[in-house]
Amino acid sequence: MTRLVVISTTAVPDRVRGALSRWMLEPVAGVYVGTMSARVRDELWEVVSASVEDGAAVCVHPDDNEQGFTIRTAGERRRIPVDFDGLRLIGLSPLEKDEPTAILPDGW
Repeated sequence: MTRLVVISTTAVPDRVRGALSRWMLEPVAGVYVGTMSARVRDELWEVVSASVEDGAAVCVHPDDNEQGFTIRTAGERRRIPVDFDGLRLIGLSPLEKDEPTAILPDGW
C-alpha cells in the first residue's frame, strides 16, 4: 500500500536533495511530498539520515498508532520528538548545551 510521506530538510547537501527529488515532489524549498511503499520510504530515509551532515531532516508518514503518524528526525534540531505515554510530542531543546535536553511544561 502506498502512503503519503512528507520530508522537510534544512541545510542538507545537494546529493540529499537529488535523492529526494527522484522519488518526491518539492512544492516548497526543502519540503518533499510523495506517495511510496513503506520499503521505499525506509530505504530513502536511511540514505537521507546518513547524509545530512551539518543539516537536518524530518520525515512524517502514516503509521498504525494512536496519532496515525510517525515522526523521524536526523541531524541536530531544536525541536525534539519526545514519547509521552505512547504519544509523540515535540519538546524544545535549550539554546545552551549546559541545560537539560528537552523543555516540557511543568508536570509532564
